[in-house]
Amino acid sequence: MTRILVVDDSPMDRRLVTGMLNKHGGWKAETAENGQIAYSALRADDLPDIVLTDMQMPEMNGLELVRAIKRDFPSLPVVLMTAQGRSPGRQGVASRADSYVPKSLLADELLEIIDRVLALAGERRTQQDLMQHMQSMQCSFTLNNDPKLLTSLVAYLQGIIHDTQLFGEAERLRVGVALEEALLNAAYHGNLEVSSSLRETDHSAYYDLARRRAETPPYSSRTISIQVHICPEGVDYEIRDQGPGFDPTKLPDPTDPANLERPCGRGLLLMRTFMDDVEFNDKGNCVKMRKKTRRNGELANAGHD
Repeated sequence: MTRILVVDDSPMDRRLVTGMLNKHGGWKAETAENGQIAYSALRADDLPDIVLTDMQMPEMNGLELVRAIKRDFPSLPVVLMTAQGRSPGRQGVASRADSYVPKSLLADELLEIIDRVLALAGERRTQQDLMQHMQSMQCSFTLNNDPKLLTSLVAYLQGIIHDTQLFGEAERLRVGVALEEALLNAAYHGNLEVSSSLRETDHSAYYDLARRRAETPPYSSRTISIQVHICPEGVDYEIRDQGPGFDPTKLPDPTDPANLERPCGRGLLLMRTFMDDVEFNDKGNCVKMRKKTRRNGELANAGHD
């Protein structure tokens, strides 16, 4: 039986929607009077199959509920119901709702939209199940120095790691932060040769120089090569830029309290804190990072007993 949680502060609308849903064979509608009550009732071990929520509600509105669900239960699909003549707009899209239906079109479109979102969610869960059986994945990318493109790569790889469930959510986020820091270092400090010392004295000048160099040879033609290896034992990243490099031994110690508030070395501190191994080549234009799964780390430690 497919469980659908209907969240609406209007008793009349709750009756209307649940009546429509319960007429569909195999669906069972449950209700909550507002977003706060709905969110408080959600439990990881007993989630509904989909949430259908009104936008305008007291205590926690629909957009806030969507954001909370996608933060804590990212695989749970959510559909927004919007008032007559209104769309969810940019806020609805940013909240990561999976779809929306105007209340004026509930009779015509509700069942079809719910059916479509449930089908897509089922495919997503099947993909996640499949990824947990993955033995190894290797891929490589060659990117320019556009920060948006680099961040997009991080999000893509984070999605793969999420589906494989190699790490808990906190560890997965830290791996993403370390990767993003390494990529941005390769772009700004490696290819574009913009020094962190400039950011310490003039934040705006730092990014202005980076933007100019991103459009000026030879900086603009330099690329970043990324090698990725994901397997049950963990993840390995290799990031190589085409800049002149640096002497890694001369980096300031980011753990020194005197350096903690300085931009220089912040990325390196996060990389070394969040990853198990971080190693630069002699030239300083290539870094290799590894994060082991907890199981792999336990096996490695057991071998040294």
